[in-house]
Amino acid sequence: MSFLIVVVSILFLVLLISYFKVNAFLSFLIISILCGLFLGIDPANIESTIHKGMGDMLGSLVIVILAGSMLGKLVAETGAAQKIATSLMSIFGQSYLQLALMITGFVIGIPLFYNVGFVLVFPLIASVVYRYKLPALFIGMPMIAALSVTHGFLPPHPSPSALVAQLNASMSVTLLYGVIIAIPTVLVAGLFFSQTLKKIPATVLKTFQKEGLPEDQLPGLFNSILSSLLPVLLLAATSLIDFSVDESSPIKNVTQFLSGSSIVMLISLLIATYTLGISRGLKIPYLMEIYSDAVKDVLMIILIIGGAGALKQTLIQSGVDKEIGDLLDGLNMHPLILGWLIACVIRVCVGSATVAGLTAAGIVAPLLISHPEVNPSLMVLSVGAGSLMFSHVNDSGFWLFKEYFNLSIKDTILSWSLMETLVAVCGLIGVMLINAFI
Repeated sequence: MSFLIVVVSILFLVLLISYFKVNAFLSFLIISILCGLFLGIDPANIESTIHKGMGDMLGSLVIVILAGSMLGKLVAETGAAQKIATSLMSIFGQSYLQLALMITGFVIGIPLFYNVGFVLVFPLIASVVYRYKLPALFIGMPMIAALSVTHGFLPPHPSPSALVAQLNASMSVTLLYGVIIAIPTVLVAGLFFSQTLKKIPATVLKTFQKEGLPEDQLPGLFNSILSSLLPVLLLAATSLIDFSVDESSPIKNVTQFLSGSSIVMLISLLIATYTLGISRGLKIPYLMEIYSDAVKDVLMIILIIGGAGALKQTLIQSGVDKEIGDLLDGLNMHPLILGWLIACVIRVCVGSATVAGLTAAGIVAPLLISHPEVNPSLMVLSVGAGSLMFSHVNDSGFWLFKEYFNLSIKDTILSWSLMETLVAVCGLIGVMLINAFI
């Protein structure tokens, strides 16, 4: 009976978001309350359960998400992303335009949220299409695929960061495995898949060819790349040092402190504030204005993540999480595949990758207890891959892609939706291959 209540609750959540167009944060709160009541939680305890769920979830994530958004906004506003893009284009030349764009999308996509990254890089795609008279989707898909993969697979993006917290995984290990899986996924879903898109008519509108900053106002290439990738470099360095030193070494305490995801993001933001801002003559009030705008960009994402935490805590408080774990444990399916499949179904129904990932993680979390052999970081990536499955008309990313490339709905499905499906499938294959060797 409890499992049936959870299934109906999830279906109602999907209906609220996708059909009735209720805000995802409010939908999570409503479902958390109803689910708690029907599962037998004392009504007097439901409010405290929601508070605990939101607090536990956001406590470890707010700094990561906010500092990450501030860093991404800084990279965009100071021209660092533009510098990376134009430099790579000049290095690779016309013969390797797609490869240059793909690498640019991957590098820029690490610190930037998908929608911000898309709007930022699209003028570059448009200028290449017009300059070299090449098919727009053929040129642009490798870069767009790279942005999507980094959004779904790699911390410090909100969804994978939240999944790390929800499934008690390691941020650095998830990042390492995520990069290993992301590279071949981008090659397949971006570079190789784009070869099939040459005949799809896509007219890139001149409206989207906005001017960037003048060359003399851009930061240096080394400064731009280092500042953008600093969180990744710090996580990798501290993890490597932590792994190689003895437990009794005083260095161990230092590296464990520095390897904390919140500390890494704060250090990266402070350094980038100087290297991209203060050292180049930008005033602190202007930089703080950039950071304030960045907070506004991700506020709703933070609220949705908090709402997912409330639903998760409701399931834990009622004890139904153990019941679900026992039931799922009886299915003849690998936990990593099951987590991926649940995320796929929710993604197709709801449209939001973040909602799909967080909801699926709350359902499959008990499996990590009954199956201790399953690596939590791989479960994060499996669920993250599933949450990108077949984006269609209920996803804002679908319409962003459609309108910027001036496509029909049919051609958007044949390009964007299939690319997202390839990302999801390749992601699962990568997860299962790593799982076979660890």
